[in-house]
Amino acid sequence: MVLQSDSVNSFITYLKVEKHYTENTIINYKSDLAEFCIFLKKEGISQFASVNYADVRLFLTELHERGFARNTVTRMISSLRSFYRFLIVEKKVDRNPFQSTALPKKEHRLPNFLYEEEVAALFRVLDVSTPLGQRNQAILELLYATGIRVSECVSLDVHDLDFSLEHVLVSGKGNRERYIPIGSFAIDALKTYIQDGRMRLLSKNKSNEAEALFLNYKGTRLSSRSVRTIVKQIVDKASLHKNISPHVLRHTFATHLLNAGADLRSVQELLGHAQLSSTQIYTHVTKETLRDVYNTYHPRA
Repeated sequence: MVLQSDSVNSFITYLKVEKHYTENTIINYKSDLAEFCIFLKKEGISQFASVNYADVRLFLTELHERGFARNTVTRMISSLRSFYRFLIVEKKVDRNPFQSTALPKKEHRLPNFLYEEEVAALFRVLDVSTPLGQRNQAILELLYATGIRVSECVSLDVHDLDFSLEHVLVSGKGNRERYIPIGSFAIDALKTYIQDGRMRLLSKNKSNEAEALFLNYKGTRLSSRSVRTIVKQIVDKASLHKNISPHVLRHTFATHLLNAGADLRSVQELLGHAQLSSTQIYTHVTKETLRDVYNTYHPRA
């Protein structure tokens, strides 16, 4: 299946160079293509051009029988549809067997988020007397203050921060840039880290990482995986019995803004969503908000 390997590699290069997709998005595409290639090998199909609609239906049936979530199947169909569009442009195939495949209805689950007292509990367990503690506080404050993705967080350089204008320049999906305001708590934490902890971490590194904002204990740029580990350790220390990731802080940012009265369009801009529909999942209301509305407007509350 040399042709398939070459085609997959060319497609991944296209996603990186032309589409400027993030590392996590590329990983998802690779995973989806790998699943499809395993299926093709099992079915004795040696060329992408040989795949027909019946093969696609069999592939989707197998995914269903293996218990894949609907959202995952939807992503796989979209990935493979894009892949075949690429192959058509490259004249490797003459039809897209995924083009007419209906996408499963998405599971509409409310995004997981933290209440304000739970966020406060995370900050209480931080030890800011060490360089790593100062860094962790700055990361936590920035994630909650801006709602940025973890990939956006680790790609920040020091010069992306503007303390005088109180904002940060973030490069999001598709290299789309946006300015996001940062509040006083995040600014204070960032200044402490940059002026003290970061300088001490940077002194451990002899290579040129002088631009990276968040550094690991070796003085080199922090990875997305490390940020996830840091957040998990803080959550465990705070004894919050929840599955909390950096993305939950993004959900929390959006939820708290909307519950406090922010308009949906502004939150869309802050989150860097291309479509307003992506932001609308945060229009749920918390129990506290429902209780306040009830107490305010019900005549016998």
